[in-house]
Amino acid sequence: MNARELAWTAAGAAALGVLAHGHRELMSGLRRRAAPPPRRFEPPSVTVIRPIRGLDMDARENVRALLDLDYPGEWEVLFVFDSEDDPAFLPTREEVAARPTRAKRVELLIAGEPPVGMTGKLNAMQVGVAHARGALLAFSDSDTRPSPGVLTALVGALLEDGATGATFAPIYAAADAPLAGDVAYGLLVNAWYGASVASTAEPDGALPFIMGQLMVFRRRALEAIGGVGCAAGQFVDDMYLGRRLHQAGWKNRVVHVPLRVVTGHLGLGAFLRIFRRWILFSEAGIPGTFARPHWVRGAVSWLAWGSLAAAVARRAWGPALLSAAPIGFSVWSQLRLQRAGHGPGIAPRHYWVPAVLPLLGAGVALSARLSRDVDWRGRGYRLDAKARLGEAQPARASV
Repeated sequence: MNARELAWTAAGAAALGVLAHGHRELMSGLRRRAAPPPRRFEPPSVTVIRPIRGLDMDARENVRALLDLDYPGEWEVLFVFDSEDDPAFLPTREEVAARPTRAKRVELLIAGEPPVGMTGKLNAMQVGVAHARGALLAFSDSDTRPSPGVLTALVGALLEDGATGATFAPIYAAADAPLAGDVAYGLLVNAWYGASVASTAEPDGALPFIMGQLMVFRRRALEAIGGVGCAAGQFVDDMYLGRRLHQAGWKNRVVHVPLRVVTGHLGLGAFLRIFRRWILFSEAGIPGTFARPHWVRGAVSWLAWGSLAAAVARRAWGPALLSAAPIGFSVWSQLRLQRAGHGPGIAPRHYWVPAVLPLLGAGVALSARLSRDVDWRGRGYRLDAKARLGEAQPARASV
């Protein structure tokens, strides 16, 4: 073996070692927290607030799932819209009228346009809080489909100790008939972010931030930081609220019961816009250790793909095979993490997606640096360097 071949072999082995180390860290995070045995508790009343703007994939089924919660205490649901003209308003009203539910009260509220310096979602959350009667406050994203017992698990974990101010559910994304964009989004949520949440969390699930697709708060904890309105001026309300709670001495804890985010008909272009928003979201309070394994995977992937292209151009098939090995391991790793994070299996025809996804991350991150304009739920926002709301932008079509 000559010096060049030795160099290729060493580089390939080093790349595989780096990827294997990151994979073990993420997988150990997903495995280390055993689900606690169910505990009996006296259930306080809960208000579930769901802001809605636009018609989500399978929106009716998502509404039905929320109404089908089996929380043993008294609970109510408030659906909050900008206006009655929202395309989801009529289907939601029809489902509420037709669906039997154990909720004591179900109402549809109109929030109106948000004031300057506030997202539409945060405005809807504030309106919901103003009408809430429950002792605890829960916030539920409209593209999620909760299982019947998830609210009970969240409240039970919240009541385990007096220092816990908020609990939230780990998410997984799944589409019934996935396109390439759905597969990419599922990997981003399940194999990347979900695995990092599990790896970063303390043994009791404590984290310095919240990923709030479904989160439950003590009113006292929210009041200690100035209520949900303290997030005015922020693009990402949940992470900011979680950071403020952590700074105030409260714990945010992730529970074990997963929550499905429903996707479908998602092309690669739409996924890249979502990926860009997630990178901007991550600037609002996620610690550097959270994303480090994925940036390392991205760097190794760029090097491996570059080496593979150079080797193929020279018809050096031995080095090409060594360059392809880290790419193959990265694909295998993402598929394993996807399943461990409650995600669905991926068909072989979509295996190319995890192969190129780490490459896309660098381009998307660069785009987020070059332009601070972002569309979200039909509204345009301009963000400052710290991902806070800057100058208001004209509304654009929802993606």
